[in-house]
Amino acid sequence: MTLEGKKIAILIAPRGTEEPEFKQPKDAVEAAGATVTVVGIEAGEAKTNNGDLDPGGSYPVDKAVNDVSASDFDGLVIPGGTVGADKLRADGDIVSFVQSFFEQGKPVGVICHGPWLLVQADVLKGRTVTSYSSIRKDIENAGATWVDQEVVTDQGLVTSRKPDDLPAFCAKIVEEFGEGRHPEQARSA
Repeated sequence: MTLEGKKIAILIAPRGTEEPEFKQPKDAVEAAGATVTVVGIEAGEAKTNNGDLDPGGSYPVDKAVNDVSASDFDGLVIPGGTVGADKLRADGDIVSFVQSFFEQGKPVGVICHGPWLLVQADVLKGRTVTSYSSIRKDIENAGATWVDQEVVTDQGLVTSRKPDDLPAFCAKIVEEFGEGRHPEQARSA
């Protein structure tokens, strides 16, 4: 599947995003032809982690969330990492940015602890999703059905559990981003 002409945003926290969950999806959508913009709380540089505890690499943040809109993009990737996901969900502008993708019915890919941001954005009610198992109760309390599967797709929302699921996750987000808008996903966040 080609993503030529597609513009995809990927979120990154100032520190703590899980490196493989950031880098592999970014590489996958770029390899499929998409233009990827790294969006953070502020522009500059962000440091990733490996296994939440070990330092990862440093990556440029292309745009601060205040300088972009969901309407600028065809899809969104939300990586995991316990620390990074927690920092992102604590930022109101990031939460609003995520809500806008759901309001516009655009595909969103989320892995590991990334669904914490969806809980905060209040966009999970009535959906079936997966995540890292430790946040299962948070997801269920947000009104979603949690399942233990490698990759789950629900009306343009793609979720996966952990780094081991990255091959399936990356393949599925490329497919969903290629399909485009999901009008049935669009709803008030």
